[in-house]
Amino acid sequence: MIITAPLVIMMCIVFVLIFLFVKTIDRRKWLTVLVSLAITPFAYFYAVYPMVNIFSNYHHQKYFSSELWIEKPALRYELSDDMITSEILIGQPKSDIESLLGTYEWLSWDEAQKDHDSNRWNYSLGIEPGAFNTEKECVEIVFKNDKVIAISTYKEEIKFDAKD
Repeated sequence: MIITAPLVIMMCIVFVLIFLFVKTIDRRKWLTVLVSLAITPFAYFYAVYPMVNIFSNYHHQKYFSSELWIEKPALRYELSDDMITSEILIGQPKSDIESLLGTYEWLSWDEAQKDHDSNRWNYSLGIEPGAFNTEKECVEIVFKNDKVIAISTYKEEIKFDAKD
């Protein structure tokens, strides 16, 4: 475990709260401090830390890898930031994109043509961890003259199939 400023601040806050609680039970300062010191790590790592992880949407970032993209589609959101910021796909032809990312999962709808647009490929990035996450991440790759010109992400409402 790495000791960081937020960790120390949160531990101090938990210690003060436990100290104030234990102080209502017993007035002896030395016993209050001793019990608070003993209980603080348990309260932090079994109550506060899990709650912070549940309600925050932090996730690990990984460097883009074609193998990971294809083998673990549920974790694509970890690879997407590197893929977009490094612009490694910009200028690549459709055949290279298909070999790197696999066949597109769906095509965007072109309202003018009333048909699917074969120059707008979409892939699902998966669902970011979090307690109240109701949207899944997606990426759209736009082609012009058979080359990638833009990559953008968007969120889509999660829809579950109804069982009869």
